[in-house]
Amino acid sequence: MFAHLSHTRLLRLAGLFTWMVVGVPLLFATLVGIRAGAGVPPPMLAGHGWLAYLAYGVLYLWLPLPHARMVQRRTLNGVVLALLLVCAAAVSHFSGSALGSILMVVVATVLPWYLPLSLGILLLAVSQAGMAPLFVWGQGADWLSAILQSMVYAGFSAFSFVTGLVAKQQSDARDEQRRLNAELHATRALLAESVRLNERTRISRELHDLLGHHLTALSLNLEVASHLVSGEAEIHVRQAHTLAKLLLTDVREAVSQMREAATTLSITDALKPLAENVPGLDVHMQIPDALQVMDAGRAHVLLRAVQEVITNTVRHARATRLDIRLWQDGPLLHLEAHDDGVGSARLQPGNGLRGLDERLREYQGRLAIRSVPGQGFCLNIDLPLAVQACDDMPSSHGASS
Repeated sequence: MFAHLSHTRLLRLAGLFTWMVVGVPLLFATLVGIRAGAGVPPPMLAGHGWLAYLAYGVLYLWLPLPHARMVQRRTLNGVVLALLLVCAAAVSHFSGSALGSILMVVVATVLPWYLPLSLGILLLAVSQAGMAPLFVWGQGADWLSAILQSMVYAGFSAFSFVTGLVAKQQSDARDEQRRLNAELHATRALLAESVRLNERTRISRELHDLLGHHLTALSLNLEVASHLVSGEAEIHVRQAHTLAKLLLTDVREAVSQMREAATTLSITDALKPLAENVPGLDVHMQIPDALQVMDAGRAHVLLRAVQEVITNTVRHARATRLDIRLWQDGPLLHLEAHDDGVGSARLQPGNGLRGLDERLREYQGRLAIRSVPGQGFCLNIDLPLAVQACDDMPSSHGASS
């Protein structure tokens, strides 16, 4: 029944269901109090409790679906979660019951998805510590009963918090597994292409070294034989000599074509799997289907470049979209990547980007990075298709370190 729903949507629906269930006894108590004229605290009848209850539902619906890499609007989400806890406490206060503690259990479940672990624990602890005084001052309970009751709900909230934390960690692990699986598919595609090209090179070498040499020897022997025979035999020998030379020419053409085909790799099949199923990020990749790279080394550099861009965007950029474009312009390959993240006024490349720049320098390539606050992160790569003279290539500059 729920197979088509994601685990985050199920979590959202479970929270809404709990919120509606809590509203049933509130509604019942309100109706009974109205009919009897007593039994319901005046603030609940006046609407203060219902206002807190409805505000809780609206705020809970306003929160985005939880995700393992929830980084957008983190501060705002923290404020909303704090308001949810305040609304839950208000429901308990105005209703004269512990129903608000049940709503706190729902918030405790989603806290690990939206906030760092330490901040989530602090917010949960503060909210639970405030329930005992609320029971005493707002409902007239004695301190012992209030502390015991609040400890029970604190235990439920702690269990829900750990459950949410475990679910988030499992989701993190699945996202990481999908990313590694995509990289594995890309690497396997590149390896398969390299193996195919190496096999073509080996076959062409064998054809040239074995069949080509034997045909050359046969042609020379037939040339000598044509001078040693006469008459009808000479005619057949010369025909055989001609056929041998034609066959040698065909073999040389076939070897040349195989060697030319063995010097280029199709990079499209290797890169496109990296854009599939990236958690929390919509990756748009534009690569011409006919684009080919001269050797496996350059193809490997491009593969690592795309991997590094996607990984950094997911971990640091707070972006929802990443555009990657790869095209050829004369003797150069150009790779451009741009995201819609928060950007940074002060960019500090890590080991991944520094390692990528070192790989590019081995092939006389260039890496340029630009990041502006509010305008995301932009990366540009120029990679020669073949080795050029050092004077022909612009030097690496600025942010490429």
